[in-house]
Amino acid sequence: MNFSRQQVIARQMITNPTHSQLIDLAREGCKKTIHNSTSFVSKVRNRSAKHTYVVEEGLDLGVDQQGISPEKAIEIATKVHEYLKEQDVIQLDRRMGLHGDFTFNCRLYITSPYARIPLKWNFMLFPPAGNVTEPDLVSVYVPEWPERVIFCHPQAGITYILGTDYFGEAKKSFLRMAMFKAKQAGGLGFHAGSKVLRVKSTNGGLKDVGFLLFGLSGTGKTTLTMHDHDLTAPEQAIIRQDDVVLMDSNGYCYGTENGFYIKTEGLDESQKVLYHAAECPQAIFENVKVNDDGTIDFDNSELTSNGRGVIRREDVEGVDESIDLDKAHRFIFITRHDKIVPSVAKLNPSQAAAFFMLGESVETSAGDPTKAGQSKREVGTNPFIVGSEGEEGNRLLELLKKNPEIECYLLNTGSVGMGGNRPGVKISIQASTNILKHIAKGDMEWKEDPHWGYMVPASIPEMDVRLYEPAEYYKQDEYLKMVTGLREDRKKWLEKYKDLKPEIVEAIK
Repeated sequence: MNFSRQQVIARQMITNPTHSQLIDLAREGCKKTIHNSTSFVSKVRNRSAKHTYVVEEGLDLGVDQQGISPEKAIEIATKVHEYLKEQDVIQLDRRMGLHGDFTFNCRLYITSPYARIPLKWNFMLFPPAGNVTEPDLVSVYVPEWPERVIFCHPQAGITYILGTDYFGEAKKSFLRMAMFKAKQAGGLGFHAGSKVLRVKSTNGGLKDVGFLLFGLSGTGKTTLTMHDHDLTAPEQAIIRQDDVVLMDSNGYCYGTENGFYIKTEGLDESQKVLYHAAECPQAIFENVKVNDDGTIDFDNSELTSNGRGVIRREDVEGVDESIDLDKAHRFIFITRHDKIVPSVAKLNPSQAAAFFMLGESVETSAGDPTKAGQSKREVGTNPFIVGSEGEEGNRLLELLKKNPEIECYLLNTGSVGMGGNRPGVKISIQASTNILKHIAKGDMEWKEDPHWGYMVPASIPEMDVRLYEPAEYYKQDEYLKMVTGLREDRKKWLEKYKDLKPEIVEAIK
């Protein structure tokens, strides 16, 4: 039995409403802030990873993916389409990406009582170029469905989102498909932010350095992507994307989105780019505490610690006309450890592919709130991979070897030395942004770590590197025991992926 797209027929189809019409449709449950921005509260407040499946047809699933049979998927889809015939449905067409070589027409169908979801999504992508007769990617969204189940068919380009009203499911349904398409085309789709740091080089001239920053939600990816690094003219940070980019085999990175979907927990003026954008009247919040007087309390996790906001690109300081990167010169794999991982390490291509596969971090409330704070691994720090994860690691290694000018780094945004002989040190946002600035400038000095083989800082301008040397916080035998334990854990994880090239596994031994 072959799965194919079924036509959506509704009692009333509300086709491509304007943004003001969406605001009218979404009035129920809307709360105004002192900035005249809007806020909503959803029933489901994080992604439903345990309920997400890939249709098992024409594709070998990855190790970490759940499959659903074509027969079961068709059975559910048929019931959904019968239900929609008696409902008022919003159809919204948007465009992902601006480059002619990689752009997708995206269509969202959703039952009209949940207009707040397309209201947000309308900001995330671009207007379609003309009338869309046959979209490339489709998502059918029925939040009130009695069973929570999300499944996608990559070849058919369709996703069904049922039984959850969390906006992130709509956003990611299209991005997941786009990343799969990028892999099919010989490149890779990355869960990563992108930016350019225009800095003075060691000879005094200005240079533009393109960055990709990989990281799971809640690890600092968006914060670091959208930070200005305290640069002053003529130096500057230029923000491109904060979530997903599609890279070709030559290192060109296609942007995907127009808006930004930010995590608001603890947002304050120390993150001034994000904070100022969040004060704009066009911002749309979800599951963020808004007091009766309209003030916003970003420190209040009463609703959830996964509060979110959609902000417009034009309200963000430091963007320009482009969403693409001509070249990704630096890959930054953001991790969050508390003991023996240094603040930053410089990786060779095999090590970079290994740490891409390890995807080490901590669980956040965006994924599984019941495990928030626990150690976690996710290949590519990307919960949205479709197909073989090992293929992605191998492809990354090929791309890095083809583009030797790309430098790769592991960046720890957690702490160093916790539980040691003296108090450990938290790696602040200021420390991380300073490290990225000097990675761009190329004025850090490096030495080889004797236990891991990667390079660690011998000096970082404006920082005391002695504070961030993990071995200094523990007795030697204790430190070696932790190194051995972490290495064994890493080996065990990598060995799950049987198609992974041996040199990637060997890179952490």
